Amino acid sequence: MIVCAGKSEQFEFAQPIGIGMVEAAMNLARICEKKKPDHIVFVGTAGSYGEKEIFEIIESRTAANVEQSFFSGDSYTPIDNVISAVKDVSRETIVNSSNYITTNRNVWQHYTAQNIHIENMEFFAVMKVAQMYGIPAAGILIVTNYCDENAHEDFKKNHAEAMHRLTSYVKARAEEQK
Repeated sequence: MIVCAGKSEQFEFAQPIGIGMVEAAMNLARICEKKKPDHIVFVGTAGSYGEKEIFEIIESRTAANVEQSFFSGDSYTPIDNVISAVKDVSRETIVNSSNYITTNRNVWQHYTAQNIHIENMEFFAVMKVAQMYGIPAAGILIVTNYCDENAHEDFKKNHAEAMHRLTSYVKARAEEQK
C-alpha cells in the first residue's frame, strides 16, 4: 500500500492519510485496522539539513522524532524516538518528523551528526503505526527545500516539479518490481 499526506501532496497511486504526525497516525491506524496491508510505502516531500540537494530522492526505512530543544538540553523524551525497519541504520538516511518545519540552519549540524539529513512531518507516524501492526514500511521522499529561513518559499517554488519527479520515480520503481 502506498500512502501520502494528502491535500497538496496527493498522487493517483497513493492513499492520503493526513498532514502531520497526529492525522497520519490516526488515519493510517484506521486503514490498518480495516485492511492490514502487506507493506506500507509513504511518498512525499522533505526539507534538507544541508547535505541532501533539492530534488534529490531518498529512500529510507528509518524515522526519528527529535525536537530542536533536545540539542540545547532543554528537553528529553521517555519514548523510543528512532524507529527503523532495518537492523543496520548506518547506511540509512534518517528522516526526522515534527509538526514544525525547521527554519534555522544553525541546527543542521546537530541533526546531521545523528545521521538525520531530512525532515518530513508524517514519516515517523507512518513508521510507528507500521511497527505497531508488524507491517514492513519505507518512505520515498524528494527534497523540495533546505531547512532555513527560505524553507516555505522554496517549498512552494519547487513543489510542482518535485511532485512530477517523485511521481515518475515511484512509477518507474513499481515497474522494476513487476
